[in-house]
Amino acid sequence: MSNIEIKNLTFGYANQGTLLFDHANLNIDETWKLGLIGRNGRGKTTLLKLLQNQLDYHGEITHRLSFNYFPQYISDDQQLAIYALQEVADVEQWQIERELNLLAVDPDILWRSFASLSGGEQTKILLALLFVDDTHFPLIDEPTNHLDINGRQQVASYLQKKRQGFIVVSHDRHFIDQISDHVMSIEKQTILLYQGNFSTYKNEKQLSDNFEREQNEKLKKDIHRLKQSASEKLKWSLSREGDKYGDPHKKGSGAIGDTGAIGARAARVMKRSKSLEHRMTNDIESKEQLLKNIEYIDPLSMNFQPTHRQTLLTVKDLQLSYDQRPLFNPVTFELKQKQRLALMGPNGAGKSSIIQFILAQFAGDMTGLIDHPQNLAISYVRQNYEDNRGTIDEFTAAHHLDREEFLNNLHKLGMERSVFNNKIETMSMGQRKKIELAKSLSQPAELYIWDEPLNYLDIFNQEQLEKLILSVTPTMLIVEHDQSFIEKVATQTVTLRKPVDETHIQV
Repeated sequence: MSNIEIKNLTFGYANQGTLLFDHANLNIDETWKLGLIGRNGRGKTTLLKLLQNQLDYHGEITHRLSFNYFPQYISDDQQLAIYALQEVADVEQWQIERELNLLAVDPDILWRSFASLSGGEQTKILLALLFVDDTHFPLIDEPTNHLDINGRQQVASYLQKKRQGFIVVSHDRHFIDQISDHVMSIEKQTILLYQGNFSTYKNEKQLSDNFEREQNEKLKKDIHRLKQSASEKLKWSLSREGDKYGDPHKKGSGAIGDTGAIGARAARVMKRSKSLEHRMTNDIESKEQLLKNIEYIDPLSMNFQPTHRQTLLTVKDLQLSYDQRPLFNPVTFELKQKQRLALMGPNGAGKSSIIQFILAQFAGDMTGLIDHPQNLAISYVRQNYEDNRGTIDEFTAAHHLDREEFLNNLHKLGMERSVFNNKIETMSMGQRKKIELAKSLSQPAELYIWDEPLNYLDIFNQEQLEKLILSVTPTMLIVEHDQSFIEKVATQTVTLRKPVDETHIQV
């Protein structure tokens, strides 16, 4: 048995004003099934890179482990998936097929180009590649992104059966609950470690936050009382000091004969006032130490432009195909003003392909009909947005965005202002997702098309989006695998079914 021991770890990116880790100390047992959670930009992926010695840091990280990281980098996504995987690791085809069968994936996808696979299919074959290797310690970064509900459950069941430990980064609360026996949370000012799953963390964190709030309220009352007392004593002291020069014929007026006694008493009161002020300053400093890990969530804004058009999208008997292989059975639906339609279905069923067809970006074949008004203002959140590059000022100018609204939404999504000067391509995946989302929120649109908007977003962001959508009630077409999110925001659902499934399309 081996431990990962971290002593006085200090690290921050050179172009950021604050440290991600400041003299952090941790001890992680290699047998733990550890869920690593925290808000975007707090350093979850950075910590995995530090463990792999990919970044320079101060302090010590000691272990005797060899790591295997997910997601693996695919250098040429145009070649067949099996060849792309074999370039990453020395594996046999039968090994990958065995893991794909365990993940309930048709091994035939290995004979398609990696680029042509859906996001969920790409995730699954990269997970299969990870699971082939049982000699290295797995560092698994966001494995549920792009996975449908069944896919997430299959991965959770697989990890539950693994005897070796691992570290998993995920914002999927249900997933972390299923697979973890320890949870590590990177908070605003510290790193907290809990024995148990996400529910354990949530309960303990709620108790801690409630205690901090109660202490804060008590301290605020104490500070108010001290301020009032110090102010009163200071006023009396100053008034007595003035009496030393008052009318000498009035008894007790502070005439010349009384100046010594008055001055001494005023000095004592002044001293007590200064002592109260010093105590109050110390209490204020204590107050600043409270609430240090409580998250504050501000409401987002959305530039939705309601239109006079009643029907924004009509789909009739639509079927899309690649190489004469239909992706789904024919489907029919309508999207009307202020409705929010969720496209449902397993990975590879063609949900993103329908979006691509609407946007005139689909490269396959089509039968049926898709119709929408001309010059319809559409704002699109993409699954893949790695082409977002440059500074934020360059980005806002290139996309003709209102800079103030864009930056406000970015900040409300939890993006630290210190990150605003960074190049987008150097940001974390969560931060880059926020760039893509804030762009969509800032664009004037009649229809919002969001393809898996929750990928890489933390639970606070997910709740923000739910509240925003329910408040604004925009017209939307959404692809998302988070069942709770869909249940809250969608007004209707359309389920795509692959042609091998002979059941009827559910609308």
